[in-house]
Parts: sequence; structure tokens; C-alpha cells
Amino acid sequence: MKKIAILAVFSSFLMANGQNDLKKHYEDFYKQMRVQGDIRGAINALTHLYVIAPSDERKDTLAFLYANSGQYMQAINLLGTEKDAAASDMAVDIKALSLKSLDQPQLAVQQYEILFDRKPDAFLAYELADLNLQIGKLDEARKNIDYGLQNAEDDMKVPFYESKPPYEVPIKAALTYEKGLLTYNEDKTNIDEAIQLIDQALTLAPNFNLARQIKQALTNQKSQSEQKAQADGEEKE
Repeated sequence: MKKIAILAVFSSFLMANGQNDLKKHYEDFYKQMRVQGDIRGAINALTHLYVIAPSDERKDTLAFLYANSGQYMQAINLLGTEKDAAASDMAVDIKALSLKSLDQPQLAVQQYEILFDRKPDAFLAYELADLNLQIGKLDEARKNIDYGLQNAEDDMKVPFYESKPPYEVPIKAALTYEKGLLTYNEDKTNIDEAIQLIDQALTLAPNFNLARQIKQALTNQKSQSEQKAQADGEEKE
């Protein structure tokens, strides 16, 4: 029995040393991959480190590497989708971005709400306004837009990627555009006011391609409605 006990202790000692050596190996490997700018290698190394010695910090960093390389599903698989008010700022930010990129506005808005509750700003207000409009929460969207416009600075800009190359517009223009969309969604017969707000956004940002496209769509819709109304009137006569 004494020999077995000694062997068990010795085996545990060897395993601990082996694990420490492996941990050191992957720590060095991770550092080298970062020096080389090899994201895939860094993810591989950090995954091994997380398995060997799991921690929230390693998990958040691994999720960041996934999200930063456009692997949003992998980031979400690692962090989950639940609304966790105790999660780190990094984790919540990654979840918000990843869920938005995966076209999950219902889930993304929950993460942006956590960030906004912690440290509200015009950028988060814009993200929330856009997401709340997508899911039909118009009252919330209006509050977000009002807050954003009240707290936006002239030098704040937001990117748009629907055309190539991508472009930036002042956040005031983006929020004014969102206000136009909100006006239309609240009352789809109120096209004139919606177009007027989008025109204001275009005045602030003449390069605002998405706003120009939506204005054209609304203008076409207005023209079709007027033509239909005129045709109906002529039939009644």
C-alpha cells in the first residue's frame, strides 16, 4: 500500500509538471502568434490555454479574437446569448456585435441595453435605435434617437457598409435618418415628413448613400399612391 501511495503522489507530481510545461508552451506559442500577426495560430494557442487553465479573461479574449476575425458564431458559441448583467464589458460588447452581425436583433438589443445602462453615449443610443426599429419597438427607438441627438458631438461618425467602399457619416445625420424611418413606421401615410427628415440627414451628409436610396424608395411609393388615388377618383367620376 505504501508503494502504491508513493506511486500515486509521484504520478500526480509528474502530471502537474507536465501540465505546467504544456501551459508554458502554449503561453509562448500564443505570444509568438501575436508577434507574427497569425490570428488562426493565436486562436489555436488560446483555445489550448483555456482548456488547460480556464478563466473568464481567457474566454473573453478568445471570443474577441473570433469576433475580430469575423467568426461571430464561434464567439457566440463560446460566450452564449443570455443577458448577463455580471459579464465583463468586453464580453457584452462582443456578444452585442456578434449577435447584430448574425442578424439577431432581438438578442443583440439586450446586450446593447446592458452597455447603455453601464455607460450611455450617443453611439450606443444609435445602435439601440436601429435595432429597436428592426424589431418594432418604436417607443424605445424614439427614446434612443432623442438621447442620441441630444448627446451627439459634431465630430462623432458612424460607418456604413452597404456599398463599396464603406463610408462614414456624422452620427447626427445617422440619427436624423433613423428619425425619418421611425416617422414612417409610426404612420405609413406620413411619407412627406419622413422624406423631409431624410433630406435633413442628406444635408448633414451628402455622401449618405443608404439615406438617398431610402428617400428614393419613399418618393416612388408616394408617387404610386398619388397615381392610384387619381385613378380611383377618375373611376368614381
